Amino acid sequence: MELLRAALLLCMADVLHSFAIEKEDIFKRMVCPAFLMFDNAAYLADMTFELPCNCKPEEVSNVIWYFQKNMGGQETTILTDFSGNMVVDSGHIHVGSDVLKRFTIRMFSLIVFRAQVSDSGHYLCGTKKGDFFYGYDVDVQPSKGIKVAFLDIGQHVRDDYTGKAFSLFTTFWDWTKCDRCGVRGEQRRIGLCYVQSTRLHPRYRTVLHNVTSCGSKAVPPGLQRSIRHRKPEVAIRSCMATCPQEDNPQEGVKAIYNVIHKLGRKPWLPQVPTQFYKHPVGEDLVIACPGARPEHAVAWDKGSVRLYRSRYLVGVSKTMRIFIDHGNHLHIRRVDFDDKGTYYCWREGKLVAGLQLRVIYVAKRRRSLSDPETIYIIKAIGVSYVFIVAIFIGIHVCRCCWRVVRCPVRI
Repeated sequence: MELLRAALLLCMADVLHSFAIEKEDIFKRMVCPAFLMFDNAAYLADMTFELPCNCKPEEVSNVIWYFQKNMGGQETTILTDFSGNMVVDSGHIHVGSDVLKRFTIRMFSLIVFRAQVSDSGHYLCGTKKGDFFYGYDVDVQPSKGIKVAFLDIGQHVRDDYTGKAFSLFTTFWDWTKCDRCGVRGEQRRIGLCYVQSTRLHPRYRTVLHNVTSCGSKAVPPGLQRSIRHRKPEVAIRSCMATCPQEDNPQEGVKAIYNVIHKLGRKPWLPQVPTQFYKHPVGEDLVIACPGARPEHAVAWDKGSVRLYRSRYLVGVSKTMRIFIDHGNHLHIRRVDFDDKGTYYCWREGKLVAGLQLRVIYVAKRRRSLSDPETIYIIKAIGVSYVFIVAIFIGIHVCRCCWRVVRCPVRI
């Protein structure tokens, strides 16, 4: 037994040593380019992505990441892990800003959490002295106004567009897993906008020749204005997936549950962690699925009611009060008492969590003249009144001037 333990320890030591050598050899065999290039990378808003520092000198033990919105701009954000992975801005940044919570550095790689469109730009890996080793051209495409195609009802994704100086097309990722098991589910496929042109800036490196994402800085300003109308796309279709054997209750237990349900008693509830939450009536509510990211397959149920995206995806109807956004969050606008119940969340085809919502009435305090909302309303009414009076006086002055011109005074 002791010999077996010793052998296992030696094997683990060899694995760790080989991993360390491999990690070290990556930087030894990958020479940094003499002329800094930028690798293109495109993501959808609210996604989390990682940018590895693919090359650096062997003697450099710490790296700093620099962010510039436009190459050669005056504003540069310095991302460093020297002070507990805090973000330091070269200009001025307020304490508690969101940017301080969304960036971190792990093993020389920069991780950006829930990226926003404003995070698009140039990311450079370098040192405190200003030596740059590797660069990225990041394009975070917006999820607002995204084009949705429900394939089950005959809708299609957009066709490619070919112009004189460029071509536009959508590059789709792989289909996600079926978001439910044992019942009808849905699959989603995210597509990002790409452009092909011979006018791309040569300093930007792409996987395919003369092809880059639509928001890349490699696209000349003239072409950017022409391709601005092209948005990312999402394709959705139905699917069926079987649940793993351990997730299904035994047949005898199923029969007992069915009998209880027919007798009018409490039906079988999923055995998942459930959180109890109270929410005031009339207020908006946003529910997130634990551990889910925008690229995951996520589904929502209210009790036994399936909230399919074909009916509840944002943008399907302009009057929707309950909807699912493209980041997989469930929104309930102006919560009323009928919204109480248990909401279940599926992640990657498995039921993972529940939220039992209780709606309560909270008496609202009477507003005073010193409230910011009251002051804003009074100012808005005053400005509107002055604007209407000015229009009224202007119309009458114009009418008087017109009469004087047409009917001059005779002496």
